[in-house]
Amino acid sequence: MANENVKRLIGEVFNEIADAIKSGTFGKKVRIGLTTFGSEHGVDELVRAAELATRKYSDFEVVLIGPKVETNLTVYEVANDEEGHKLMEELLDEGEIHGCVTQHYNFPIGVSTVGRVITPGRGRELILSTTTGTSSTNRVEGMVKNAIYGVITAKACGIKNPTVGILNVDGARQVEKALKELKENGYDINFAESIRSDGGVVMRGNDLLAGSTDVMVMDSLTGNLLVKIFSSFTTGGDYEALGYGYGPGIGEGYERLICIISRASGAPVVCEALRFCATCAQNNIINIAKEEFEKANKAGLKEILSKITKSNQPAEVKEVTAPPKKVVTAQIAGVDILELENAVKELWANGIYSESGMGCTGPIILIADEDEETAINVLKSKGYIA
Repeated sequence: MANENVKRLIGEVFNEIADAIKSGTFGKKVRIGLTTFGSEHGVDELVRAAELATRKYSDFEVVLIGPKVETNLTVYEVANDEEGHKLMEELLDEGEIHGCVTQHYNFPIGVSTVGRVITPGRGRELILSTTTGTSSTNRVEGMVKNAIYGVITAKACGIKNPTVGILNVDGARQVEKALKELKENGYDINFAESIRSDGGVVMRGNDLLAGSTDVMVMDSLTGNLLVKIFSSFTTGGDYEALGYGYGPGIGEGYERLICIISRASGAPVVCEALRFCATCAQNNIINIAKEEFEKANKAGLKEILSKITKSNQPAEVKEVTAPPKKVVTAQIAGVDILELENAVKELWANGIYSESGMGCTGPIILIADEDEETAINVLKSKGYIA
């Protein structure tokens, strides 16, 4: 048995040397997973994307997580997307894969994805921060965090000192104030200037088209809309053909590299999403995130965020203790993001354990299967859902 293991290791080493000589890239390749269930274009479209990435790029390996298919790529067979996500998490945690591209994945509150598109005006790459997930249930706090998430992702893409602009949406001026305070406290953030004559860090639609900043900060719902438009404006909307997808999930303390695509993402976008994920893995985005959060916290990020949330806090807040924790597998959608945490506490007050989360179509409340009907009735009676 020992001899067989030695032979296998020697074989792997020689294969790696042969690949390195062929590609000119030395060092162990990162392995990037791709789950193949859930696409509106079918499993074959995602397999085609993986094979395209393998032909186009030689510095990383792609493995598939999904049904059995005809391909030379490694396939981890699963029966559905739920099994696929479970196996994906296991493979990531065990180090069998270094990142994964998937869809329909529910990140915890505090984690959002940072997308990457190609602007139609100048053909520049633009990082949209963020595109799915929820960094905070407080809009301004979330966008301040999104700025940090965007810087992390830009640095993982090799941009050493990325410029940061804030899209002119609700809360932009409050975000600007908070980020400038963070900079005054010592966090090195490089503000962009709008291409419009009056300049400033608050960006207009013109700046989106021109790509006048490296990182564009916004809320996730706006980012989600924009990445869809940028990716499919030439195709009529049902096939995303351009860009890099919705990007990696970033959040303080979050240590899985999971990148998102949509059900409408076509093979060209999925191929580049795999490239995006591999680049983040190669440059160790998890370590970059740790370093950036450490620097931001040293500059008073948490204190600044606390001031933001306190300024929007009602005069009287009823403290509620969570009931005993349960396994939460049922989902209730339809609660406004600004009311999500209040809805969770309302259920706690009625003896129902619940958690907040973010589904592929918006905020969700997670509860145990046996509590679903009662929870829906409570939320309806309090006006949280229709």
